[in-house]
Amino acid sequence: MATAVQCEQFRQEVAGWLAANKPADPGFLLPQSFMEVGSEQQLDFLREWQYKLWSAGYLGMAWPTQYGGQGAEPIFQSIADKEMARAGVPIAFNVIGLGWAGPLINDLGTEEEKARYLKGILTGDDIWCQGFSEPDHGSDLGSAQCRAVRDGDDYVINGSKIWTTMGNFAKYMILLARTNPAAERKYDGLSFFLAPMTVAGIDPRPIRKLTGEYGFTQTYFNDARIPASCLMGSEGQGWQLAMKTLQYERGAEAGAAGGLSFVRIALEDMIDSLAEMTRDDQPLLQDPVVRDELMQLIISDQSISIGEKRATIQALTNDFPWSLPLSTKYRWTEFARHMRQTAVRLQGADGTLYVKDADAVQAGFWQRAYLQSFSATIGGGTSQVQANIIAEHVLGLPK
Repeated sequence: MATAVQCEQFRQEVAGWLAANKPADPGFLLPQSFMEVGSEQQLDFLREWQYKLWSAGYLGMAWPTQYGGQGAEPIFQSIADKEMARAGVPIAFNVIGLGWAGPLINDLGTEEEKARYLKGILTGDDIWCQGFSEPDHGSDLGSAQCRAVRDGDDYVINGSKIWTTMGNFAKYMILLARTNPAAERKYDGLSFFLAPMTVAGIDPRPIRKLTGEYGFTQTYFNDARIPASCLMGSEGQGWQLAMKTLQYERGAEAGAAGGLSFVRIALEDMIDSLAEMTRDDQPLLQDPVVRDELMQLIISDQSISIGEKRATIQALTNDFPWSLPLSTKYRWTEFARHMRQTAVRLQGADGTLYVKDADAVQAGFWQRAYLQSFSATIGGGTSQVQANIIAEHVLGLPK
């Protein structure tokens, strides 16, 4: 087990490397999260940065060495990630691979699957997307209707998936498809595929968001043939593998390769943005109502931070062992949305301005951050779904 001295030495090493290697402003708008990578220009910049992180040994540190990792204790990746956030470096864009598909393959995949997929995830050469939600079945994944029919050595895929982040750039998709529509339980008819996106019959179409940016696609499958070897596990195990994947996505399971999924936007940044603002010719931060509102945000922020530390101490979670892991996504994403909303609202009339408006506060940074924040409250299960999970599995309440 790493000592405190070793951890501090490593922290200083990472901080020094980041200070020396942090990319300069590229001169174009960078995504605030992996869900906003919408152009080849952004993709090339972020792919180069992820490769640089991996080459330096600061990505996939706890993954096995034979698959591109460092075989190190997870604490070192945690330290590296915190230093990345502190330094304000760009995101490691291949999040679905690094954080969801990769850990799943690492934990449950065959040796062949690990050898085929893991290193490409780390280097950024192989981009992954997720094929779970469908136009008529968002939160109700168990009712997915995208079909996979076995035909010799292939499966033939028909249907569509929506909100497939970076689907137009991806080489692979973690795909949930129905192989047995006659199954007694709808969940038993689903199977899980590590599906190539480069075969004929797959058509990912970018979706323009309210911000004017891209990042999501709706992906259509029209008699797309994928090798039968793409099936992970066996037919009918799709639901269990999808739920395992969602545990990684929600932060309830460890194993992610590391790197930043989102640009760090701290509460202190939001307070600093208000420092020069006035209301009725008085400093905004002297308004008692505003100060009370900010204090509530500070309390929430500290609560999340303490909860993260508490989750690592088993003796403090024995009564409700899943309470903190299962609530992490809900607490963090709702806090982030509320904080960004507050930042925009306190700008007053200037809060209606946006990125390209000359008079926008901080070039419209907070407006963009607020609009983008809704994606995180929906992906991986909406906040309402997360609240139901907490109610049922932590509090023991009936459905």
